Amino acid sequence: MKTLFTMKLISTTLLVGLILFSLACGYSKNIMPPAAGTTPTIAQLNPPSATANNAVQLEVDGTSFAANAVINFNGTAMATTFVNATKLQATIPATAVMNPGAVPVTVTNPAVAGGQYGGGTTAVTSAPMNFTVN
Repeated sequence: MKTLFTMKLISTTLLVGLILFSLACGYSKNIMPPAAGTTPTIAQLNPPSATANNAVQLEVDGTSFAANAVINFNGTAMATTFVNATKLQATIPATAVMNPGAVPVTVTNPAVAGGQYGGGTTAVTSAPMNFTVN
């Protein structure tokens, strides 16, 4: 009888210890919130203007462009070619260059996923620079 009681006591103690160890070494709510990524800056557009109803090969020069940065023409993301951290290119279709006036151009550095504890970055968009449609 004494042996059975001792075995139950040891089993219970081991079980409680295992549970406490699992709780102490396991899950943590230490998740890092995403931080803002690097903000791109536009220095110039080349060409700075175009005639309405004509497609345009647009080059955006600036700083801090990510490898997967996107040129936004009048709020629409364009298929973008990354040249380097200071130069991006995109072909703007004639359908996007239809109405005369100023068209805002921005560059967005997309979000980057975080590591083991979350984090990462959020997407960041440059200040706009106007492209002129004549």
